[in-house]
Amino acid sequence: MRILIVEDEKSLASEIKQFLEKEEYNIDLAYTGNEASELIAVNPYDFILLDIGLPDYNGLDLIKEAKEYQSEAYFIVITARGELEDKIKGFDLGADDYLPKPFSLLELLSRIQAITRRKFGQKMSIIEFGNFSLDTTKRHLHYKNQGIDLTKKEYKLFSYLVLNKNRVLDRLQLTEHIWGEFFEDDYDSNYIDVHIKNIRKKLSKFDDTNRIKTVRGIGYKFEME
Repeated sequence: MRILIVEDEKSLASEIKQFLEKEEYNIDLAYTGNEASELIAVNPYDFILLDIGLPDYNGLDLIKEAKEYQSEAYFIVITARGELEDKIKGFDLGADDYLPKPFSLLELLSRIQAITRRKFGQKMSIIEFGNFSLDTTKRHLHYKNQGIDLTKKEYKLFSYLVLNKNRVLDRLQLTEHIWGEFFEDDYDSNYIDVHIKNIRKKLSKFDDTNRIKTVRGIGYKFEME
């Protein structure tokens, strides 16, 4: 998942970035509203973490502007302001959550995960299919009680397919999700195909049901009963 952090306090922005990158999120940083506006106009984001009190921009105005480009993005307002009026305005403009400073990075992660589950219609962090279970919080895949060893990129790819169950995802979507950016040189590569092949091979050791379907000329789909 790709996240944009809009925060003028550079030390805090860097701390959030390093923490979320360790959790395998792809992160972009903007220290001003103008930088954020430029990034939002050209890049797709799953989440935008936004400080209202920017030096050159009213953060509430940036939410309104961002909604025009990022209709599917989720917004978490991170700010030192605690006034009820600001919270109400933020929610009215489409903010999904509000996190006042100072806050725990673990709490921020928990809120991102909770919103992600709601986004994909998951009430619980564990998704079961057959005898498999995918824990999206601990980022583990199990068959019955036995863990399945996936690489970080394999997990990101597989969990994204599972969360988007029964939906066809093209190679561009999958590439952007794993690498955070799309490079023309990579479009004709077989990165995605190689990862899918490896995932299928690992799953087939436990169950020969092939749930990852190839959609010829487009991409892949995870079929859930």
